[in-house]
Amino acid sequence: MVDLRLLRFFIAIFEENNITAAAKRCHVSQPSLSAGLKQLEEQLGGKLFERSKKGVKALDNAQYLYPLALKLVEEAKELPGLFKQKANRVKFQLAVMPDLSQRRLSKVLTTCNEAIEHLDLELVELSSQADARLIIEELKYEDEIFIPLWEEDYVLCVPSNHTLTNEELVTPEKLHGYPFIECPPCKAHQQTIGLLACNHISLNLVAKASSKSLVQSLVLGGFGISFLPDGLIEDEPRLAKVNYDGPRMFRRIGLCYPAHQSIAPSLAAIIRSLSSKYS
Repeated sequence: MVDLRLLRFFIAIFEENNITAAAKRCHVSQPSLSAGLKQLEEQLGGKLFERSKKGVKALDNAQYLYPLALKLVEEAKELPGLFKQKANRVKFQLAVMPDLSQRRLSKVLTTCNEAIEHLDLELVELSSQADARLIIEELKYEDEIFIPLWEEDYVLCVPSNHTLTNEELVTPEKLHGYPFIECPPCKAHQQTIGLLACNHISLNLVAKASSKSLVQSLVLGGFGISFLPDGLIEDEPRLAKVNYDGPRMFRRIGLCYPAHQSIAPSLAAIIRSLSSKYS
């Protein structure tokens, strides 16, 4: 590994074309500078200068090394400032549930970034420790405070070329026997299946998935139809929303944080900013 001090010696010699002048510039003795140059040449495996009574002449190796040495030395100068900037950044961890609208999530992240100068934001999985969580209301713990941000309606989704897209309004009776993709953790799905069962209407449950994104993939794969949050499918042209004549089903998404501990200044700033945007 090349010592940056030796590179500084080399740069001074290259620019001054004189050992004595370079030593004076580097505030070292001439023998120390010469020894440093010799050490650098040994490490690189080749001569850098040709000495004469008039001074030194840069060889091809030196011409090649010079821009590289300048770059390395300049980057080394910037290191303390970069570390200082990193230390001064405000760290904040946000746990984000999967299957959120990317468009609406990006709006939340933009708001967080605008709320805190030099924000060092880390997005983590929902199961990880975090300063706050972005979740649906049903996932809130008893000892947490939930600040609602937006709502997403569950809509009946089919592939864009599906026969149901020709219907102006689909009644629950028309779903009888249709292949349906279930999301067991989903309250809206269970509610739909329960309501239909009360009216003696049965869906043909052909597949199930553990997340909304996977349900969406199954719908796109032609396995069947399903209810999905409108925010999740807003940028998916291969899916169509069908007008469904049924009770409104929706989910509420918001920011969640522990109620039993004092609010950190960073969290307080984010709460204020989000509250003003979504009020």
